[in-house]
Order: sequence, then structure tokens, then C-alpha cells
Amino acid sequence: MPARSLRGLLLAAVIVFFPASSLADVIKDWNDRAWAASSQAKQLPFVATRTMSLVHTAMFDAVNSVQGAYAPYKIKAAAAPGTSAEAACVAAAHAVLVKLFPEQAAALDAEYAASLAQIPDGAAKNSGIALVEEVAAKTLALRASDGSDAPNAYRPAAAPGAYVPTTLPVGAQWGNVTPWIMERGSQFRPPAPPPLTSPEWARDYNEIKDLGGKKSAIRTAEQSDIARCWIIVGPASWDPVVRQLADSPGRSLIQNARLFALAEMAAADAYIAVFDAKYTYNFWRPITAIRNGDKDGNDATTRVPDWEPLIDTPLHPEYPCAHCITSAAVASVLQAEFHSGSIPVMSMTSPTAPGFGRKWTTIQEWADEVSEARIYGGIHYRNSTVVGKAMGKKIGALAVQRYLPPTR
Repeated sequence: MPARSLRGLLLAAVIVFFPASSLADVIKDWNDRAWAASSQAKQLPFVATRTMSLVHTAMFDAVNSVQGAYAPYKIKAAAAPGTSAEAACVAAAHAVLVKLFPEQAAALDAEYAASLAQIPDGAAKNSGIALVEEVAAKTLALRASDGSDAPNAYRPAAAPGAYVPTTLPVGAQWGNVTPWIMERGSQFRPPAPPPLTSPEWARDYNEIKDLGGKKSAIRTAEQSDIARCWIIVGPASWDPVVRQLADSPGRSLIQNARLFALAEMAAADAYIAVFDAKYTYNFWRPITAIRNGDKDGNDATTRVPDWEPLIDTPLHPEYPCAHCITSAAVASVLQAEFHSGSIPVMSMTSPTAPGFGRKWTTIQEWADEVSEARIYGGIHYRNSTVVGKAMGKKIGALAVQRYLPPTR
């Protein structure tokens, strides 16, 4: 999908996924505003995960500095007795977003004033606001040299003088970004994809050739709608689920601050890990493979010269599946948080599949559907979805096992 069209869909998703009436506390309120700011700035999905992680780790460390229920992510500021955790939370999100998006300062300032107006004036509120000068500054300083601004130095493969498509793939340097929870981008790097001469390759090739093509005769109408539904990527594809679960009865401000911080960091590291692997293996997409099916050395594959996928192919290598790793990472965080209690029926609609709604009764159903959608859409092989999900589960497990544990 062209970048301009994708950005338009993501902006539409802000309206579809984040209705104002659902903003039950300041964590979800500023999650909404952070994503809207990122979308307005036209950040790519993996860049947006850095923004969301900055906002939510700052909010968590601010609230936790007041309430002290968990180990901090990085920062523990001294809070005066009676400090307002809500004011600290609002001020932290605002301070980070204004620093990231100074061109949006007027709108963010207005939203900040409206959010603070809901908190009673007084010493508690003032202390919460003052606390954030330290938390926000230190949070931003921690990521100032994380490599996220490194240039894209991808070198297209071409014979001298031969034309190749001139749009560069995205995320070529993102695997080198400093992770939030992992030690390095390659920590969970998977083995290479199956050899082109293997039965596994032939199986995956033929499945996606038949099921994922624009003219597929076997894909159902529902499968087509699912594929189009999950064209939406990045935080817009998991935050609606996190927000719905955060609305579960009895949850506190600090619990939701921790939940969002863990989910956003796990997703951000999933993007780092997947781009490390993608550009390590540089594996071809189905549209390339199927149009060159006579060159893979496998007698069980056949070339289709005009084959096209149902949905537009993303501008980065195929292996492993990015949508699969991010949804699995977030799902692992959510399953750890809600494993012993009931959850509401989760539902979503998508601007990329108008009029088509989705519902799930378990977190795993949601994550599994995201992976299947990439096969239905003709952009990922099954093995890539399996590998991506396995990587995401490891990253999500690492987040909940090693970060933000309870202190009492």
C-alpha cells in the first residue's frame, strides 16, 4: 500500500478505534492523544512504537514514583506525601509529547489544560506536575542516542545499468535501535527460512499462491475481509485490545499504567527484533517468489507470471512476519495480566474493511487471527507467521518476567 494511503488509513483508525466516550482514565486518555500525535506526524508504525513507549514508560514511572507499588522502569523520583498520581501522569505524557512534536504544542497544551482541569487544584496537583520535570527529562535522555534517527543505508541489489524499483524498503536500520527490554536486536533472531528446495518451502509457496492471490478461487469472503481488516498495523492494531482489557472492573491507575508500559515496550522491541531478522535474511516476498517460481530449483512449485497478492505488499523483506511478532508480544503481556480472571468479549472495526467487525473471546484468538490475515492477504508464508509468533511470545514473556515487578 502506498505510504500516503496507509497514513490516511491510520489517521482514520484514530477515530474508529478511540471514541472519546471510552476514555475512562488518564492512562487511556493520553494513549489516545499520543497515537493521534504520532499519526499527525506521519510516523511509520515501528517509529510510532518508540513514541508510545516513551509516553507510557514516563507515565508509569511518574505514577509509580507517587504510589510505589512496582519497581520502576528506569526512574524513581521523590514525591511529596499526598502528591496527585493523576496530575503526574498527565504532565508526564504532555511533557514527552511536546518534546517529540513541538509543532503540535498548541493543541497538546490545550489538551493538557483540559485534562488537568478535571483534577482538583491544590498542593497535591502542583506536586504531581513538578515531579514530572525530572521524570520526563530523564526518560527522554535515556533514549536520546538510541539509534532511532540513523539513516536508511539500504543498498538495492542491481546489476550495473539495470533498472530496479526505486522506492527504498523501510526499517533497514531499525534492528540496530537500542531495545527497551531485550539486550540487543538479535537476541531472539530465528534460524534462516526454509531452503527453497525443501518440501516446507513448496508447501508454503503453494498455499499462499492459491489462498493469498488477488484472484484466489478458494479464499472465502470472510477470509478476504479479515485480510483487509488487518492492513492496519502498529499501535492502532493492538491498543484497542489493550484499552478494552484495561476497562475490566476493579483496575487501578497504577495497574493500567504498568499494563500499557509493558505492552508498548514489548511491541517496540518486537519491531526491533523483526527488522534485525528481516534484513539479516532479506527473504523474498510472495509476489517476487511466485513470479519467479521457475527459478527456485523446486519441482513442486510453478511460476505464475501475473500473480498479485490480495493486499499491497509492505516495503520490507518477508521473513519473519512483523504483524505476527508484535501481536504475539502484546498478547503475551495481556495473557500474563489477565490469565486468572474473566475478560470481556473483545471487538474491533477497521477503516480498511468498512462494515466488517471482529469479535474474540480470548486473547489468543485475536493474536492468531492477525497471523492468519497475512496469509489470506498474500504477503507472508505460513512458516514466517509461526516463527514471528514464537519470537513475539519470547519478547512478551521477557517483559513480564523481568520488568516492573511488584514491590510488595
